[in-house]
Amino acid sequence: MTINWIGLWTMIRREIQRLARVPIQAVVAPLISALLFIFIFGFVVGGRISSIGGYRYLEFVLPGVVMMNIVNAAFLQATSQIYFQRFQKSIEEILVSPLSYVEMIAGTISIVILRSVFTAIGIMLIGVAFGAVHMHSVAEFLFWVIFVSMIFGFLGIIVALWAKTFEQLNVLVVFFITPLSMVGGVFNTVAMLPGWLRWLAYGNPFFYFINGLRHAMLGFNEAPTTIGVTLTVALAAVLGTIVWRLYAIGWGLRE
Repeated sequence: MTINWIGLWTMIRREIQRLARVPIQAVVAPLISALLFIFIFGFVVGGRISSIGGYRYLEFVLPGVVMMNIVNAAFLQATSQIYFQRFQKSIEEILVSPLSYVEMIAGTISIVILRSVFTAIGIMLIGVAFGAVHMHSVAEFLFWVIFVSMIFGFLGIIVALWAKTFEQLNVLVVFFITPLSMVGGVFNTVAMLPGWLRWLAYGNPFFYFINGLRHAMLGFNEAPTTIGVTLTVALAAVLGTIVWRLYAIGWGLRE
């Protein structure tokens, strides 16, 4: 199978140009949000906590803050890109272009990953200013950034194909992403929870995302690595297959 590299690059370049027109929304807003989390929860609150898991509280919190923003960046990029293409009818140009469904999806996910990586790098630079950045494994760090971006990129595409109004784009954020990320171990270890509540952590996929990134940065781990990796790869594969199938049948695309 021959890959249409020109078509893929055209999709990516167009979306980069769109993001360049909204730098506050795409770049500045997540960095300000991350700075507030790092300063308030890591620096101010952390100054009153000696250590957690053998690390300064700020060092412990930073991976969770990075992961939260990766999730938000990936989901918002995918939903806004696909929904506005549907809204403006420009998605019809892509559907009639010489691109396969896999290439169309790959083009969208590529820019999702790119935006997530830049968001992660920006937050890491803020963390460097606070002396809180460590890197246990670069390869593991990239794995979690890329695969979690893919998962929420696919989820964003599904929501964007389903949504009929702007308000519906935020349903998953309000009722799923924000609550689960907040109780996914960003600010605490599982050991700090009462025994009868620990099942909430182990049953929360965000816990494995945050725990994985924390292990990549600090070497601190609260769950078997194989479980987190297997769950993450499986979610990416299943959601990717669902998105491909939705494109193949034209669900939300041909209206």
